[in-house]
Amino acid sequence: MPDSVYKIIEIVGTSTKSWEDAAKTAVETASKSLKDLRIAEIVKLDMTLENGKVTAYRARVNISFKYHGEG
Repeated sequence: MPDSVYKIIEIVGTSTKSWEDAAKTAVETASKSLKDLRIAEIVKLDMTLENGKVTAYRARVNISFKYHGEG
């Protein structure tokens, strides 16, 4: 890891099943377009509600990946 630089982005994954599934969805989706993912940190969990019932679980996730620079 010497002389490495990492970028951190925040994404939100959703699931009708669970927070764990929402976080997994976020990471798996991000991995399709980002390379060298390193760390995923769940920073917030919440739910969407309709008529007093949970309709979706949401996981806000910070993901770090190796920054390769431009050019």
